[in-house]
Amino acid sequence: MKLRCAVLDDYQDVALSAADWSGVLDAVEVVPVHEHIAGEDAVTEAIGDCEIVVIMRERTPFPASLYPRLPRLKLLVTTGMRNASVDLEAAARHGVTVCGTGSAAQPTTELTWALILGLARHLVPESTALRDGGAWQSTVGADLYGRRLGLLGLGRIGAQVARVGRAFGMEVAAWSENLTAERAEAAGVRLADSKEELLETSDIVSVHLVLGDRTRGLVGAPELRRMRPTALLVNTSRAAIVDQTALAEALRDGWIAGAGVDVFEREPLPPGDPFRTLPNLLATPHLGYVTRDNYERFYGDVVEDISAYLQGTPIRRLSPPEPAG
Repeated sequence: MKLRCAVLDDYQDVALSAADWSGVLDAVEVVPVHEHIAGEDAVTEAIGDCEIVVIMRERTPFPASLYPRLPRLKLLVTTGMRNASVDLEAAARHGVTVCGTGSAAQPTTELTWALILGLARHLVPESTALRDGGAWQSTVGADLYGRRLGLLGLGRIGAQVARVGRAFGMEVAAWSENLTAERAEAAGVRLADSKEELLETSDIVSVHLVLGDRTRGLVGAPELRRMRPTALLVNTSRAAIVDQTALAEALRDGWIAGAGVDVFEREPLPPGDPFRTLPNLLATPHLGYVTRDNYERFYGDVVEDISAYLQGTPIRRLSPPEPAG
């Protein structure tokens, strides 16, 4: 009998066409799920008969409480090599092997700049007005040349965003708790004196940090109030790094000029959520990693992970963190 494999959150119905699954189909029945399944009861009902489950990033969490409800689950594959919504310790306790895939930084870098440019030149309202017969030119765009780009985080994506900023003739500064002047200099940017200085002096602030205990809520109301009223905030990292209530207030009350956001604490974003209607928010439905090349890499590696597991030699295994001390 074949093993049953659910591919969750295949919103665009591309999982099967993005990779060659033929090498595992003799042993595995692959069932893509195109609609998001919310809540542990619904997830359990949908995939309770599956030995293998494939998840797309953090779209469907796998907390400790879910594993006992999935006794048949043996292999969990997540796209990417990091997934904060998967409890790896619980997976290990329940005998579930967790594997990851490769991923590219360029798609998120490109979307970051799409949001920056869209905000700076008011592309959405101007395009909408043109299509709807509205005013011909109703806004004045913001220049990037000569302005300051402030990066919260200078990792793989942050460094790529910095290079594009320099190409636009921007002055680029960066800050994170562990960032050194040497690393900043190597990336061609200035190390900001502090988080506060970065926020106070930047025309555009872009978030490129990993979500963790130290970064959760890193940008709250006090930090947003430090930003210039003409400044823009962009977040393509994780929603919880920026206090969502404070961000909505900052946009409504004009603490900042606008924000570009690709990540939300609840996804899909519920109908009626204020982030769907704020006029100075350019929002996209978590598209940072959603490109053809990246999906082909994701699902190609997924097939490799499943094949290796079936052969008894799992690859790209994700392990629980080592205990402190």
